[in-house]
Amino acid sequence: EDAGPGRRGERSEEGPAERGPGAAFQMFVLMEDLLDKLKLLSYEEEALRRHNMRPLSRHYFALATNPGEQFFMFCTLAAWLITKAGHPFEQPQECDDPNAVISNVLSELRSF
Repeated sequence: EDAGPGRRGERSEEGPAERGPGAAFQMFVLMEDLLDKLKLLSYEEEALRRHNMRPLSRHYFALATNPGEQFFMFCTLAAWLITKAGHPFEQPQECDDPNAVISNVLSELRSF
């Protein structure tokens, strides 16, 4: 059975026009799905209030509006999720080197 492009975890070399008219909106659907999952985990109470951060909008990561702020929010959520999964992980700071932060996140995830 041929899996075909567009399945979860696969990368397609086709552009949006070749994938269909809805492909351009897929990132918005994924972001809404992510937000629903974060809400189920009580991210607002457990992660955001601790760091005095605002809740995410429905399309926060789908549009590049403020890359520095979005990167820090991603790192904050990644650290919180790693800790929630039972692996102690130090909360990154805004002044930390982005490459080092991502390297630490990926290293911790590989240890799972």
